[in-house]
Amino acid sequence: MGYTQTLFRNDPAAKMGVVRIHFPDMSSYIYSSVRYMIPAVAFTVVLLITFLFTLVVIFRQKRYTEIKNDFINNMTHELKTPISSISLAAQMLGDDSVVKSPAMMKHLGGVIGDESRRLRFLVEKVLQMSMFDRGTASFKKKELDLNELLEQVASTFTLRVEHTGGKITTEVEAVDSAIYVDEVHFQNAITNLMDNAVKYRKPDAPVDIHIRTWNEGGKLCFSIQDNGLGIKRENVKKVFDKFYRVHTGNVHDVKGFGLGLAYVKKIINLHDGEIKCESDLGKGTKFTITLPLLQEEEVSGEK
Repeated sequence: MGYTQTLFRNDPAAKMGVVRIHFPDMSSYIYSSVRYMIPAVAFTVVLLITFLFTLVVIFRQKRYTEIKNDFINNMTHELKTPISSISLAAQMLGDDSVVKSPAMMKHLGGVIGDESRRLRFLVEKVLQMSMFDRGTASFKKKELDLNELLEQVASTFTLRVEHTGGKITTEVEAVDSAIYVDEVHFQNAITNLMDNAVKYRKPDAPVDIHIRTWNEGGKLCFSIQDNGLGIKRENVKKVFDKFYRVHTGNVHDVKGFGLGLAYVKKIINLHDGEIKCESDLGKGTKFTITLPLLQEEEVSGEK
């Protein structure tokens, strides 16, 4: 809205003055007032976003550095133990002052063999995860009976569990228990779960492990449950992350790479299965695995 008024009407037309007054409407007035601020606000927003992104990257890199250092420390400890045992046994074999009785020779040979296998298993675990990440791992699948496989793995852990004063119980309810899996990798996955149950037990307390199989909704399921230390609720969702290890303080310090459960989840997923973890701190942990039932055409198609 504008107004025009002539000044000094009696002056010649060439010298006549005119006053014009303009009253802008509200919207145009606000726009004209803030339009010079828009670039500054936009630049401030960009700076803020850049700053937040930089903070996220810094904290993420800090976390990756901590994970890398933790992995290196754990790997050094894990590899040093079997190497030290093998070195000590070799020194005893070369020491002339040590009586080389048949029993002693058998014992030292057993130590070297066991620690060599342990060392090879640790190296293979790292290599296997690297192969899975690169997508170069291959499976040699065949038909197996899950009930028999679980009982076989359980029997290998019987002595370790009974040594703590505990026991392993199995509850076989699955009628359709045939699976089509890679025997080596799948058995290693189950062994990892059993090994964790034994390692992360309560100090100076017997560990009890309960294994159960059943069919549900056209699927084959099994669970491995223990009465060990358990895991905090906020840590349960992280246990399958690579290199992640639950902090147990000085109560039960167990070394490892943090690859065990990441490897288990990778194997289960590559067999079209699912794994779920339930845990209560101080009460124990339960892992439940769901697998597809074996289909006849699946076996014939692979052959």
